[in-house]
Amino acid sequence: MEEKHLIESCVRGEPWAQKMMYELYAEAMFSICQRYVCNRDTARDLLHDGFVKLFSKIRNYSGSGSFNGWIRRIFVTTVLEYLRHNDVLRNSIEIDNYDFDIPEDDASPFENLSADDLLKCIAGLTDGYRTVFNMYAIERYSHTEIAEHLNISEGASRSQYAKARRQLQKMLIKLVDN
Repeated sequence: MEEKHLIESCVRGEPWAQKMMYELYAEAMFSICQRYVCNRDTARDLLHDGFVKLFSKIRNYSGSGSFNGWIRRIFVTTVLEYLRHNDVLRNSIEIDNYDFDIPEDDASPFENLSADDLLKCIAGLTDGYRTVFNMYAIERYSHTEIAEHLNISEGASRSQYAKARRQLQKMLIKLVDN
């Protein structure tokens, strides 16, 4: 089925189109939700909330740009609203107040790691680290955008990202050594 027809049918509120839209995107959007919150029940709730938003805002899709990207943005925003509401970064500190050294090691020992291994390590990060890491490294938000979305300073965003990278490196080294 053509994407444009499916979108138009969803705008009209046709249940078959909404069901098809859900079937097409639920798995990928659930992965996004779970990457941020790790708890399957919470991720399912956020998936539901994201689809409610999608169907209520679908008439706002202008047709310019990728529809998949537009949907992804709705789900990331839904998750970020949840995280902001639950204040996951309340204990973050500014990068200027943290002394750390991130070595730039050769990545060759990590070449045999699977994407699942990496995702499991990301899931093992604390909520704040995982949120900023996902937003910066995967979703490609700038630290300025992250700060705005999470109501933190840019320095706190940079600090959370740096500490997330450091913690991930430790997890991956441990995984490779085993």
